[in-house]
Amino acid sequence: MDDNVKYGGGGISTIGALQIAFIVLKLCGVIKWNWVWVLCPLWLSFLFLLVVLLFFLSFVLFMKFFGGRL
Repeated sequence: MDDNVKYGGGGISTIGALQIAFIVLKLCGVIKWNWVWVLCPLWLSFLFLLVVLLFFLSFVLFMKFFGGRL
C-alpha cells in the first residue's frame, strides 16, 4: 500500500455554493431580496444543526434517566 496517497478533502457544499451565489447576485443588484432571505441558506443550515443537536441531547438524556427502557 502506498503511504503517499493523498485524498481530496472538503470543498464547498451545495448550500455553500448557493449562499455565495445569492450574495453575489445581491451585491450585483440582480436580485432585490432582503438580506434575511439572501442569507437564508446560512441560517437554515444552523437550524438543521440545532435540530440534530436537540435530538441527540434528548436521546442522551433519555438513556441517562431511563436506562434505555421504555
